[in-house]
Amino acid sequence: MNTEETNVDLKDAETEDADPKEAPNPDPVPVPADADATEADVSEADLDQEEQEKQPMTGGAERVEDAPPAGAAEEKNGSVKLKMPEEEGKEKEKEVKFTGLSKEELLRVAGTPGWVRTRWSLLVVFWLGWLGMLGGAVLIVLQAPRCRDLPSSSWWNEGPMYQIGSIRAFSALMDLKGVEQKVGRLSQMKVKGLLIGPIHEAPADDVVGLRFEEVSSESGTLDQFKDLVHAAHKKGISVVLDLTPNYQGSSGPWFSNASVTNVAERLKSALVFWMKQGVDGVQLSGVERVAAMEPSLWTDIRAIVHNGTEESPNKRVLIGVTERSSAEDVSVLLNSTGVDLLVSGVLRAGGTDAAEHAASVQLLYASHSQLRLAWSLGGRAGGHLASLGGAELVKLHQLLLLTLPGTPVFNYGDETGLSDEGNEFPRMLWDSDEELNGTLKEERAERLSCLRFFSAVSELRGKERSLLFGDFLLLSNSSSSLAYLRTWDQSERYLAAFNWAGEEARLRLSEAALPRQAEVVLRTDGSGGVVDLTELRLGPGQAALLRFPRAG
Repeated sequence: MNTEETNVDLKDAETEDADPKEAPNPDPVPVPADADATEADVSEADLDQEEQEKQPMTGGAERVEDAPPAGAAEEKNGSVKLKMPEEEGKEKEKEVKFTGLSKEELLRVAGTPGWVRTRWSLLVVFWLGWLGMLGGAVLIVLQAPRCRDLPSSSWWNEGPMYQIGSIRAFSALMDLKGVEQKVGRLSQMKVKGLLIGPIHEAPADDVVGLRFEEVSSESGTLDQFKDLVHAAHKKGISVVLDLTPNYQGSSGPWFSNASVTNVAERLKSALVFWMKQGVDGVQLSGVERVAAMEPSLWTDIRAIVHNGTEESPNKRVLIGVTERSSAEDVSVLLNSTGVDLLVSGVLRAGGTDAAEHAASVQLLYASHSQLRLAWSLGGRAGGHLASLGGAELVKLHQLLLLTLPGTPVFNYGDETGLSDEGNEFPRMLWDSDEELNGTLKEERAERLSCLRFFSAVSELRGKERSLLFGDFLLLSNSSSSLAYLRTWDQSERYLAAFNWAGEEARLRLSEAALPRQAEVVLRTDGSGGVVDLTELRLGPGQAALLRFPRAG
């Protein structure tokens, strides 16, 4: 080969290297992953450094388009991959992981004497601590006072009874529908039993015209009565129906003695009828007569009332009413008649004589379970609190009836201080939002004040065990003042104090069970605070309900 041919070949070679578009690009040489491949990569590049620098810069950009994606296993031909010593060390550190001790190594360590002693020490400490806590719990249980078992009370022991003796006088509608519309108000007062009637057809002193199972046209209809029972039950109020036979006559509640047997027989079938209407009990006046004259019929009457039905599966009450006012006579009748509650005139007979009230309550409380005692001042036709004791003593008598051991029975309107005004069944006063002036405004304010006081005491009685069925302890009494204590087990204690006199009374209460001071829960004059029991002061006609915790 001559010199010219050699020069031509070299030029052709340079031209091919300079034009990458015409010459095919050699496949990229794979780069080993190991860092030691750096020198091999350099040696495998067939071009020396000077010739690579002579390559046009545009060719590299075009080759980038054909390069494999980032992270691919192969490297571009001519590239050099360098790894610094620090990165190499970090990768080696990542590869070294702590895998923990093997099972054999753990067994060898766990079997050493030090670890064996440690495990036994911890086990002993654990069981000693557990036994100590168990012993402490047992000691606390043994030393703690045992709670008293709750008495087996019934629904009529849980709140006041509210008697509506005249349906026409109670509401503007003058029928049973009007009573149904006021059930919500009774519920707000925490009333538990609604005493209705009598509402049956019973011409005065006319045995022949007696119709136990017919609702008199003056009271409403049977459907209205059913609706009333349903509405009352939805509010948690039980309905008791007064079925006194001759309630409008003057010859006695059972007519004459000769008619007692006939009337009692007719009453038995009537009881079955009314129980199917959903009533929760029956009230009868003059129970002493029928119980004494017809004991077998009276036993049947009691059985019918007390036996449940599908319409009224809950426990039902038989309430007796007597005109007897002696505590001794009332006690005898409670035993002989077997009624659940007996409404009498024991509190009415004493008037404002606190000493007589105290003696009557003490005798009945000592002779009978308080779950069978009932307290009332007026009764169905006996008058209202405002007329019997005076308007200024309404709140005092409300507090008395609601805190004595037994079931309180109120006449309609007693919650607002309704006065008889010479009428056996005065019209009930319902307050509205209309604007009043002068005397009318003051009278309405007083009615609302009485209502709030009644509702507050009634609500408290329903949730405090000491007032529901707590023990009764007489603390002090005189002709014009009275104080007693109601306690139950570990519950808070309640002290009720009353002053019937027209001047201030000072009661020095120094019973061992009493603290020096007590908190005022309710007071008829609206005041509160803390009072000194060693010299408790009550203004004229005032009463107070105090509270203090159980000692110890």
